[in-house]
Amino acid sequence: MIAYLKGRVVQRGEATLVVECGGVGYEVALPAYLADQWNPQEGDTVELHVSYQVSANHPKPLLVGFLRRVEQEFFERFITVDGMGPTRAVRAMARPVYEIADAIERRDVNFLKRLPGLGERTAQKVVAALHGKVAKYALLREGPTPTPAPVGDFREEVLEVLTRQLGHRPTEARRMVEEALRRNPQVGSAEELFQEVYRAQRRSPGGEEDA
Repeated sequence: MIAYLKGRVVQRGEATLVVECGGVGYEVALPAYLADQWNPQEGDTVELHVSYQVSANHPKPLLVGFLRRVEQEFFERFITVDGMGPTRAVRAMARPVYEIADAIERRDVNFLKRLPGLGERTAQKVVAALHGKVAKYALLREGPTPTPAPVGDFREEVLEVLTRQLGHRPTEARRMVEEALRRNPQVGSAEELFQEVYRAQRRSPGGEEDA
């Protein structure tokens, strides 16, 4: 399985790249939001986290590329929704990951159904399958960041992810975690803590909390 590629761009399509690595050219599909905002040229060296997709129904491998591993993780959750295959998900991801994740957490079917190829029924399925599970991705910040090392304590794990994957400053991340724990000291896992941090951010000045 291919999980990461670093190589030279030898061909650029509308939403694909051919990346040469070790003398082999790999065709990589880009999710719509990335294809729109990122424009590497032939000869440029790129590094991509890759989601490798192949199934009995689609035996030809599909490589989907991302600049950040955390966005690759979101994509792989997104395609677990019933009827959301990899090709459809690549087209549907026309907005940044954090915007889609935020819409899921707010149960904003109107936003989701406007994504290419979704429609209301699929948008409802997305909310039903993923609500409460993608708050981490709604906290993303712009710009590439390194992948964190594994950490034992889930509070420290959340701090590591907030700073090193999601782009928050260390002091800001610690404040977010401490406020979330004060609001709900009963959280017992990283997923629950991310959810509480997300709720706190939605209630912060400049944000709104949906009923």
